[in-house]
Amino acid sequence: MFDKLKGVEDRFIKLEQLLSDPAVVSDRVQYQKYIKEHGEIAKLVEAYRHYCKVLSDLDEAKEMVEMDDDPEMKAMALEEVDSLEEQKTTCEEELKVLLIPKDPLDEKSVIVELRAGTGGDESSLFAGDLFKMYTRYAEGRTWKVELMDSHESDVGGFKEVVFQVNGKGAYSSFKYESGVHRVQRVPATETQGRIHTSAVTVAVLPEAEDVELKIEPNELRIDIFRSSGPGGQSVNTTDSAVRITHIPTGITATCQDEKSQHKNKDKAMKVLRSRILDKMIQEKEAQRSADRKGQIGSGDRSERIRTYNFPQGRMTDHRIGLTLYKLDSIMEGEIEEVIASLRTHAQAQALKNEQGL
Repeated sequence: MFDKLKGVEDRFIKLEQLLSDPAVVSDRVQYQKYIKEHGEIAKLVEAYRHYCKVLSDLDEAKEMVEMDDDPEMKAMALEEVDSLEEQKTTCEEELKVLLIPKDPLDEKSVIVELRAGTGGDESSLFAGDLFKMYTRYAEGRTWKVELMDSHESDVGGFKEVVFQVNGKGAYSSFKYESGVHRVQRVPATETQGRIHTSAVTVAVLPEAEDVELKIEPNELRIDIFRSSGPGGQSVNTTDSAVRITHIPTGITATCQDEKSQHKNKDKAMKVLRSRILDKMIQEKEAQRSADRKGQIGSGDRSERIRTYNFPQGRMTDHRIGLTLYKLDSIMEGEIEEVIASLRTHAQAQALKNEQGL
């Protein structure tokens, strides 16, 4: 591990030299490449240098214990040794986590798809609640939320809603949300006060950039039609809704929320790209699934991952056994505690895999 860390520090020093080289500064592409790499390893190098300082201080403190005959000074040095030993252990754990290979998708923006599942109208209403929860969470982190496509239900909420969260690092948080979210509550229409169980499926897709996917125009079929809302009523009086089909994979994307056909086409293409990229990722993950046993990643979308129990004010994440009795604040978008717990668990599992445990 430490040979690797010394190599990273050497590279960091080299990058600092390159970034002060006038020839590199004048080359915008090269400069951006180096500054990105510099930023990616800066935290690791800082932690490594702090660790080296702790080791140096520890050696000095141990030497003082052995050489000093003054009982009072010896006792102070022993206390210093104990303190530095604790710091050494903490630093080593931090470095192990920082050395876990980063998910290359983590910095990306995301497209989130919510679909009402079992439970009829109540499921659609809960899809609307989840959409509000995610929107508030994203806005609290200054990420921009853009509605891509939606199909409202007759009672409110959504049969399906697709939205984009634009912001650096959005995928690193939202990726843990993929799966089946179950809700238990008494519907407003229930006169007997019986608890109803319904579910919403969440899919989180990393945003696909143009350079990642080469899609030829002849691979696409584009259909234009008139937008419609709940109950079949017309939303627009012009044919502005767009459906794009990627012929090789059969993957489709539709957008009808904008009045402009051009805007709908752009949004549908964004969703289509992300769905194709996601399919490629899921296929790769399936091949490596045996190596990732027990690790939380983007999630199996058929897996029930979470239950929201309104009568008890409880949210339980079944993957890590986390239960929180503050459902009201969670539904207001305060889900960072849940995501942080999932991230910590995922790091611990990744560390075990790295160490072959």
